[in-house]
Amino acid sequence: MFAGDTLFELRCSLQLAQQELEGGLSPHISPFTQLNDLGSLVTRAGFVMTTMDVDEIVVNYPSMNELMHDLKGMGENNAARNRPNYIRRGTLKEANIKYKSLYGNEDGSVPATFQLLFFIGWKPDPSHRGPVKRGSGSVSLGELKDVISERNELQK
Repeated sequence: MFAGDTLFELRCSLQLAQQELEGGLSPHISPFTQLNDLGSLVTRAGFVMTTMDVDEIVVNYPSMNELMHDLKGMGENNAARNRPNYIRRGTLKEANIKYKSLYGNEDGSVPATFQLLFFIGWKPDPSHRGPVKRGSGSVSLGELKDVISERNELQK
């Protein structure tokens, strides 16, 4: 799942170009979930022992146009309900210029940052074994060293 600051370069470039040329902003990139919001949602759904992780991948594109083409192919078009159906050509040209000037690489390519959010949780069920009764162990932790050495000698 994409998270938080995914495509921040594209988002900022479009916002700056639109503000400069049109005098206002429209959301052209769907909002992405934040790590803490997803953690709260998973916990409220009854999951325990949740683990969350975020990885960041940077992919270089020849220009903003190729990035937007790939996003469309991935089905990652803007899903906001009240979004405009188009971006003006002049705004796109200016955004491309801003993208290259603010974030461009030395070889002329532009980076696109994707934050990937991974999560896992466990949901308890009555059929799962619970913890054993305290004091029911057959080996004390003090004797554990001896048990391990005996085991190692038997394996030789």
